[in-house]
Amino acid sequence: MHGLINRAIQSFLADTYGAEVWAVIAREAQVPVGGFEAMLSYDVAMTGDMLDAAESVLGRPREGILEDLGTYLVSHPNREGLRRLLRFGGVTFLDFLHSLEDLPDRARLALPDLELPDMLLTDAGGDRFMLTCHSPFAGAGYIALGLLRAMADDYGALVLLDHLGTGSDGEVLAIHLLERRFAVGRRFNLAAEA
Repeated sequence: MHGLINRAIQSFLADTYGAEVWAVIAREAQVPVGGFEAMLSYDVAMTGDMLDAAESVLGRPREGILEDLGTYLVSHPNREGLRRLLRFGGVTFLDFLHSLEDLPDRARLALPDLELPDMLLTDAGGDRFMLTCHSPFAGAGYIALGLLRAMADDYGALVLLDHLGTGSDGEVLAIHLLERRFAVGRRFNLAAEA
């Protein structure tokens, strides 16, 4: 597993629940309390151990933790860079949805060994879509669910989202775009602020 992913999980747990809780989770999972090096690769079992420990310590199901991680990746002030990268996917939430299939390839331009889930967006008609997330990492669909929820808010769209389960091609999400301009979205400028 790419260190960047483990580092994101670590940051989410520490920022959301506190450094002390992260330290307990890290000790229980037998992962480095000091953190992960973003540019190294780690055994995927280490990521699973970390999530198992988080479930145990927090008393929350893994699915909820992963969905909250997806939301954190877009909405937390420490993750503004990722939010900016995702907002380049389009002017509207619908544009953004259609850019998701290209996201893994765009990420590999910057980090060739970063394995993001392959995504396939299918138009189900009437502003309804199905997003299939194919990943060796079980639960990637829940991260995508949280990320989509946060991005819909970011764009000001009203969206109904549901994780339908895992099919032969991966985890399947249902997306129903109820209102494209439901609220004022978060401010976004192409030029980064100094």
